Amino acid sequence: MTERHYDLWSPSTRANPRPLYARMRQEAAIVRIEEPIHHLPLWLVTRYPDIMEVLRDPRLTKDVRNLTRGQGSHQSRSPLDALTRHMLSTDPPSHTRLRSLVSQAFTPRRIESLRARVHTIASELLDNALAESRVDFVSAYALPLPLIVITELLGVPAEDRNRFHAWTQAMVTPRGDTLTAGLAFIDYLQQLLTKHRAHPGEDLVSALLEAEEQSDTLSGEELMATTFLLLGAGHETTVSLLSGGLLALLQNPEQYERLHDDGALLPGAVEEMLRYCSPSEMTSARFPVDDIVVCGQLVPAGEMVLASLMSANHDPAVFPEPERFDVGRTPNKHVAFGLGSHHCLGASLARLEAMVTFELLLERARQPRLAVEPEYLAWREGTLLRGLQALPVVL
Repeated sequence: MTERHYDLWSPSTRANPRPLYARMRQEAAIVRIEEPIHHLPLWLVTRYPDIMEVLRDPRLTKDVRNLTRGQGSHQSRSPLDALTRHMLSTDPPSHTRLRSLVSQAFTPRRIESLRARVHTIASELLDNALAESRVDFVSAYALPLPLIVITELLGVPAEDRNRFHAWTQAMVTPRGDTLTAGLAFIDYLQQLLTKHRAHPGEDLVSALLEAEEQSDTLSGEELMATTFLLLGAGHETTVSLLSGGLLALLQNPEQYERLHDDGALLPGAVEEMLRYCSPSEMTSARFPVDDIVVCGQLVPAGEMVLASLMSANHDPAVFPEPERFDVGRTPNKHVAFGLGSHHCLGASLARLEAMVTFELLLERARQPRLAVEPEYLAWREGTLLRGLQALPVVL
């Protein structure tokens, strides 16, 4: 295929990746680019129908241990390998077993039982934010809400919340000190698991430890990696959903008015926020074990294959006028939470936190507005997660 230049990591693209994805969709079903840190080749799929196929393709593995030595540059041992033995990095049957264990904490009934607690936390945070003449919505609300909820669910002490959030940030930032942050996270998780073994509670970490003790085939590495995944993924994408959703409403005030006048639109509005903002911009990597043809192109064994969920969610072949933010959009078959066996386990919790957030905002913030011009907003550097670093607003 003809090599084309697609700079996904430039500041202008990070501020708004959608025009570049539109160009990619027009030019090719799959494009080959090079990531900027380790200069590894990767294949990126951007069209909705193709992404649906790729996410279900059994020829693509999530587990680099399935690759033979010399395939790509993904097989070398790392001190952080202990953090990778989780659901996002495994295939069935290991993935099925791990997901089954963790899914017990994310049943619809269990999530709904959290509503009152989520409402209490959200109400207190919003009251504090409303008391300020100008506030950063990310640090004052969008970050602490999911952070408090997931740490309480897992049984992590309140005083440790900011520590592991800082480590998570470093690990998902392209030029962050991943090794230092990862080693600190491993040390912390070892201490956390030791404490919960000695003093189990009603939290999810204790439940996973109980499963391990009952020989439910949960290894020590899997236990650590699963806790790591839940702590990180359990709040990071929701931060972006809440802040990105509010930004979309502030930039489309007529849609805020629609919601204010008709609260029945709110569930659909949350789905539109998920589609429009796409907090998980990319899937995590998949790898062909053998040379295979994907979207008409030969992809060598061991090379990374990624799918842009954001691009799929803005594909005009599926979503009419995809750049229009419409809280009444229907149908809305977005893929913000992925697809198939790797569909986000915490989707129902993220939706609950978003519903509570915007119910309260619509009730208490009559005319919120941006406190800066949109061009001064700072966005995260990486392509895995899409989100704002800060959102200055007047509520």
